[in-house]
Amino acid sequence: MAIEVFNRYENKYLLDDGAYRRFYYDLLDHMELDDYNKQHEFYSISNLYFDTRHDSLIRASLSKPKYKEKLRLRAYGVPNRDAKVYLEMKKKVFGLVNKRRTALKLNEAYDFVRTGIEPAYMPYMNKQVVEEIKYFLRRYELEPKVYLAYERKALFSKDSRDLRITFDTNIRSRRYDLGLERGDHGEPLVEGNKWLMEVKAEKTIPMWLSRLLSDHGLYRTSFSKYGNEFKKTVRHGNAGHIPIANNHQLEERERVLHV
Repeated sequence: MAIEVFNRYENKYLLDDGAYRRFYYDLLDHMELDDYNKQHEFYSISNLYFDTRHDSLIRASLSKPKYKEKLRLRAYGVPNRDAKVYLEMKKKVFGLVNKRRTALKLNEAYDFVRTGIEPAYMPYMNKQVVEEIKYFLRRYELEPKVYLAYERKALFSKDSRDLRITFDTNIRSRRYDLGLERGDHGEPLVEGNKWLMEVKAEKTIPMWLSRLLSDHGLYRTSFSKYGNEFKKTVRHGNAGHIPIANNHQLEERERVLHV
């Protein structure tokens, strides 16, 4: 069963194809592929991100606050309308990521976000997370904003399942056909054959990994898939010309919208 509630630190690195291959093969001395990747080179992840009409959540996130939050709907592959998907609320406080998610059927998830009314409880749902998302939906009037998909390879530490490293490639997005069931097409988000590596750990990373990152000349970067997609959209003039607001402006805007 997938983990539904956890806290961890996440560090990101952007690698070209050569750097990925060199680092990946060195990692295999300490880590192993997750069960799915032992049978398949990649697995596909598709996400639908929700935001307010004026993109308040992503604007707030890009202003680098100490606390930020988002809501997304995730599927593995392209789901049909009755498939199981995951509605996820992700928060970040002082660098610590808290993710809470519940399984839902695709139609249930769409109706929940659209109406704010929780679906009838079923055994595959996490009731506590459903209640938390319900409260989140009362605070914001959300709508689907962007689709993001990519192929992923994941590894776990041989010594501890607390350490996980993922590699995402072929990252693509679209702001049309905003439904997970509508296919996994989209425009490239990152130019060239690049890989986004994420190091995910509940505590500090082990010394061997710190040395390996240093030996390969890899340094952390700030890379949010949704954030970079939004900045790219703004640059192309498709999200209006409102500058990214500070936290006070965002709070005031949300207050006015909900009066």
